[in-house]
Amino acid sequence: MSVDFWINVGVIAGIYGILTLGLQLNTGVTGLLNFGQAGFMAIGAYGAGILVAEAGFSLWLAFSASLVLSAAVAMVIGWSTSRLGPDQFAIVTIAFAEIVRHILQNTDFSGGNQGLIGFDVEWRSASEWITLLFSGIGLGEYKQIPLLLFVWITFAALTGLMKMLEWTPWSRVLRGIRDDETAIAALGKNTLWFRMQSLAIGAALAAVAGFFIALDVTYLYPGIFDPTFTFFGFVILLIGGLGNYWGIMLGSVVFWTLMEGSRLIETSLSATEQASLRFLVVGLLLIVLSRVYPHGFLGNSRGRGRAHDY
Repeated sequence: MSVDFWINVGVIAGIYGILTLGLQLNTGVTGLLNFGQAGFMAIGAYGAGILVAEAGFSLWLAFSASLVLSAAVAMVIGWSTSRLGPDQFAIVTIAFAEIVRHILQNTDFSGGNQGLIGFDVEWRSASEWITLLFSGIGLGEYKQIPLLLFVWITFAALTGLMKMLEWTPWSRVLRGIRDDETAIAALGKNTLWFRMQSLAIGAALAAVAGFFIALDVTYLYPGIFDPTFTFFGFVILLIGGLGNYWGIMLGSVVFWTLMEGSRLIETSLSATEQASLRFLVVGLLLIVLSRVYPHGFLGNSRGRGRAHDY
């Protein structure tokens, strides 16, 4: 495997890590089983892409607007599902993600199945300039290095920010909602408002991941944002450990090293059979990891928070 291949693996691992930060906030901290991250990711990617390609926005202004849009949609979903139980909420979020994908697939403003191009001109110019800088140290041939750095610097900064928020009273309320929402409501906290905030921030993080996917593939089409995005995110979450933001970095690197490293398996099988074998091997390795590390690499084996934390 070439260096370019592993650089691209690093880009994908960082993007999925950012996506999973939102799942950690929603599921690991707040106790919301959100299966709709792929939908928020699509809103972030297409929101930025359409504003640039169709409305003439600058890429960075469009990116900011897409974060606000994803967060606003999440707030609406949080408010409209306030009377649903956890299982029903999970089903609604899956349906939401699929509705978003099918809308993008069947509307003209998104380009439909033909997709959307021409939104990344500013990024390509910046990327070329950064590549020239790296050519001075012999790395100019690796065109994905600028995106790799951009993704992982953003990932590290967002992880540090989420870790800082973990020590705030706001985060303690979220953990209280996860453990006993009735008790938190009895203390006078508006639990619906806190859940909506958690969803909004998680959606904004998914939009950041969607923006990076758009820069990576340079061509947006609805098929990119299928439910596997969200489910791979949950796998990363479980590998790294529920409730631990730094564990997501480790979980994402381990997962994508296994996924892409399994391509090194050489057999006489057909391409389809080889792909099936890869998923079988990765699945077995993940089962072994879950047995050896039942709480994830950096998860808390002592259980959930204690009452005096709130």
